Amino acid sequence: MASSIRPAELSDVNALVALEAATFDYSQLGKRSFQRLLKAESAHIFVFTTPAAPAQVLGYSLLLTRKNSRVWRLYSIAVAAQARGQGVGRQLLEHAMSYAEAKGAKGLSLEVKVDNTAAIELYRRYDFEVVDLLPDYYPGHADGYRMRLSFT
Repeated sequence: MASSIRPAELSDVNALVALEAATFDYSQLGKRSFQRLLKAESAHIFVFTTPAAPAQVLGYSLLLTRKNSRVWRLYSIAVAAQARGQGVGRQLLEHAMSYAEAKGAKGLSLEVKVDNTAAIELYRRYDFEVVDLLPDYYPGHADGYRMRLSFT
């Protein structure tokens, strides 16, 4: 699939909200949250769009930074159902990693449900390691892993 990853814009908010709702059944970001994040210096949102006009948002990544940390948080990667298995998640992850490193990050951390095997396998392929078990982290008493990647 031809890659077109660009910074998200306010005009993408409705597509981001729809993708979020279709991808996650817990802790969904809403319209106001995306609008706030798009204006925040500490948030970096990128969208994967189709090359055909009108462009369709098939995925997004959300990176968060903190003033006192050089380790950025990969808060979310979401891929539309019709685009799964086509490398969109991989491209968004590679983009997030290279972007964060280019901006001076020393590494990335993320949280993932322990039963999300596809995501965990993807992260492991890029040398993310499980650094913590997060008991009862997600709604419905689901456990999570904290995973980390160091760029050094």
